[in-house]
Amino acid sequence: MILGKIFSHLAKTHENVVLFPAVNLSAIPWDFGVILAVLGVVIPWRGMVRVGRLMKVEDLGASGRLWLYGTTICFQWALAALVFWRAVARGMNFAELGLTIPDPWRTIWMTFAVTLLLCAGQIAGLRKMIQIPAEDRGALFRITEKITPRTRAEASAFAALAGTAGLSEEFLYRGFLLAVFARVFGEAGGSLLVASCVSSIWFGVAHLYQGRKGVITTFVVGTIFAAVRVWSGGLLPSIVAHAVVDLVVGLYVPRLLRKA
Repeated sequence: MILGKIFSHLAKTHENVVLFPAVNLSAIPWDFGVILAVLGVVIPWRGMVRVGRLMKVEDLGASGRLWLYGTTICFQWALAALVFWRAVARGMNFAELGLTIPDPWRTIWMTFAVTLLLCAGQIAGLRKMIQIPAEDRGALFRITEKITPRTRAEASAFAALAGTAGLSEEFLYRGFLLAVFARVFGEAGGSLLVASCVSSIWFGVAHLYQGRKGVITTFVVGTIFAAVRVWSGGLLPSIVAHAVVDLVVGLYVPRLLRKA
């Protein structure tokens, strides 16, 4: 309902609304095509392989978790930098990529509102999950339990990971991908909705290692972030919310497990 109102408001700002716009494949040059394939195929495959290996290890230990955090941080920064390079080289400007703040006050209140709402929902969900028997909590919780930090040093590294994930993933999926699909489907109000949904599908598939429930949840959250990005005109609210939610999960799960 909320997402519908947001996109309806956005659509009214355009004279011609095309709910099913024509596809302009010329908006996807060869390097963009490679990036789409990497984000839609290589990233999900890599995630499933890494998690498969991870779940075979009884206890990662501090060194294992720090190695996981460090390699993920490096990979995400490298990928984001590469995509930014190609996007700029192809004529995408900062506004198109969501790297501007067109309305500071709207950006501020949306940042706080979205972050608080998502964190509250995440905490409530984790509290409910911890009451379920361990064997029934599902694969996603088992993965989270295995990779969450145990010490202050790990918590600091995890904070850097959360910040990296918030910045790089929002740039990749709500910045670059949304801009690409907006070009593919045109600039009408309905096209923004289509572009947001398609970019969110890519985001959900990237989390295939979390299982069907994780993919669906990630798609829904991705759609929320896309709506926030379009309405605010920039990526800052979704970057902050994404990073803080990840950090809350990483720091709160170990605390819940100790109390359980």
